[in-house]
Amino acid sequence: MRSSFAVALLLSIPTALQVSGANPVNALKDVSARSSGRLMHILVAVQASFCFVVLFVGTLFVTTFERLSKQPTGFSSDGILTLETLTPTPVKAVFWEQVAARLRTLPGVDAVALSEWPLMTGENWSNLISVNGAPPNRMECHLLSTSPDWRKVMRIPLLAGRDFRDGDGLPGSGSTGSTFTGSTFIGSALVNDNFAKEYFGGADPVGKSFDVVVFGGTHMPFRVVGRVADARYRDMRGPMAPVAYLPFTADYKRATFIVHTVSRNPLTLANSLRQEISRSRSDFHVGTVRTQNELIESHTVRERLLAMLALFFGSVALLLAGIGLYGLLDYSVLQRRREIGIRMALGAEPGGIAIRITGTAFTLVLLGGFVGFARGLAVVKNVESLLYGIKPTDISMLTIPGVVILLAAFLASTPAAVRAARVDPATILRSE
Repeated sequence: MRSSFAVALLLSIPTALQVSGANPVNALKDVSARSSGRLMHILVAVQASFCFVVLFVGTLFVTTFERLSKQPTGFSSDGILTLETLTPTPVKAVFWEQVAARLRTLPGVDAVALSEWPLMTGENWSNLISVNGAPPNRMECHLLSTSPDWRKVMRIPLLAGRDFRDGDGLPGSGSTGSTFTGSTFIGSALVNDNFAKEYFGGADPVGKSFDVVVFGGTHMPFRVVGRVADARYRDMRGPMAPVAYLPFTADYKRATFIVHTVSRNPLTLANSLRQEISRSRSDFHVGTVRTQNELIESHTVRERLLAMLALFFGSVALLLAGIGLYGLLDYSVLQRRREIGIRMALGAEPGGIAIRITGTAFTLVLLGGFVGFARGLAVVKNVESLLYGIKPTDISMLTIPGVVILLAAFLASTPAAVRAARVDPATILRSE
């Protein structure tokens, strides 16, 4: 309450000082009115400039959110529920699979798979890759252990080769699906298109081998059994990264049940799935339960918030600019009724008078728009890291705020233009 009173008092002081210092002679000569009119023109131009900046930055934020949210993920997230589960000590993969088999029997469950963590959580396991014994390049490859049916649950297309089988394993795991070469077990792997482009020059990688270089320089050999389409691994920004999917055959203290449900809202099955996991094994503790859609949307929270704020402040700035322009033109018409009446008595057409009034509005808006454009480019340099897929100098980014402001100027100037066109010169001259 006190702050509102203080702001009102502060804003009223300039007007009070101007009124108290008015010169009667100048007032009779209409000098003060012309001076006030010039000041109002400057204020409206400044307001239009500020409005352009807000709309320009707002357009960038809204477009960023729209383009980022429409980025393809490479997999289907509809109906997917993820249950991240922890155990006190590492548990063999076969016991994880036994719990997954129990979940498949529940009503409303279409399919269940396992992975170390869900896609798009922001977590990352990456290592360097060596091909044919060559030194690894600097490009790190993302890795993720998944069960044989994980790709089908996530709806990631298989482009060549085959999927994982129950017998596939990691190097040294002793799985019957691993190939023994000399003294080294070669594990199976699925790789995406970007992996094939980065490490095999775009050639079909199925049947070829590569090494994962772990800490200490140890090489873990794998043979590619299948090539799959690119899918986003940890975020929505940036290009698709090289990814190798490895068999889910080790001992894990943490893993995630990926459940595809028949319900449009997978969370309706969250409690029953959580209880079934605890009943199946008492040492399995379900932590975070999220839908795959939630994981994807979590990467656009900041952009969504910025877009909403941009729309709000842009609307407020546009409304204030329109009101200010309307008030200025309406006041100008009232002050110039005598001039308008004389012009019309001398043969000026009402349409020409209306164009003259609207021309003033568009001149102020264009002047403010040019200044706002320069200020906007300076402001954008500070928020450029928040943008995605657009450039501040794109024509569309400049056109949208410009068109919106010009449309607002047209609407704000129409009542004043109509009033000016309806001035009756006979009445004005008779009153004189």
